[in-house]
Amino acid sequence: MPLVAQIQELIDKVDTSELVRDQIAAILAVEVTNQVQLAESASRNPEPWRLRIFSERADPWGEWAIGDSEETPDIDRAPIVNVWFDSESFDRAKGNVVSRQQADGVFNIDCYGYGVSSDEANGQVCGDEDAARTVQRAVRLVRNILMSSFYTYLDMQGTVAGRWTQSINMFQPTHADRTPVQNVMAARVALAVSFNEFSPQVQGEAFELLTAKVKRAENGEVILTAAFGA
Repeated sequence: MPLVAQIQELIDKVDTSELVRDQIAAILAVEVTNQVQLAESASRNPEPWRLRIFSERADPWGEWAIGDSEETPDIDRAPIVNVWFDSESFDRAKGNVVSRQQADGVFNIDCYGYGVSSDEANGQVCGDEDAARTVQRAVRLVRNILMSSFYTYLDMQGTVAGRWTQSINMFQPTHADRTPVQNVMAARVALAVSFNEFSPQVQGEAFELLTAKVKRAENGEVILTAAFGA
């Protein structure tokens, strides 16, 4: 028996996982800008609070692979943050098979730091050490912003049930040939978020209004009188 299409509406919405990913990036962008302004207001150097926010990029740090040279004098050394959707699982006990599914998603927030070697009073600071300390500073900002009580529900109450920092892991980016990129260090913040996903539903059809009155006859018989109307 041939199937007949049942969904009579265009599915042009985005899933909640996509909205959450974009919300995480937006929160970081807004709060980092605010941190820079707060640092300037306090007459502090704002650079330690400046981050560059990206979403769903494969290698946002690609310009750093070239390194400082006469051809790249204006390379931006501010830490880079890339937000991307990793995975989503569903709990049958927290939803229903018809309309709403409770999902637990994992969003990776990759932070990259670029370092340069320098001479200080206590000795030389190597580029890789500087990169590690830089990316750890970026992770500190990211974790504190997203785990702030202001963003318990990522400002999406009713859709997001909560968020939690699942793990933080350091790693070193590599070139296509798997050789490490000099003076670049990275860390992955895995943020677990619980939220609701929804799907198209059966649309109810109009029905006639039925008004019924129940009467009892003298002999005890139950008599039903009904009136139909739109």
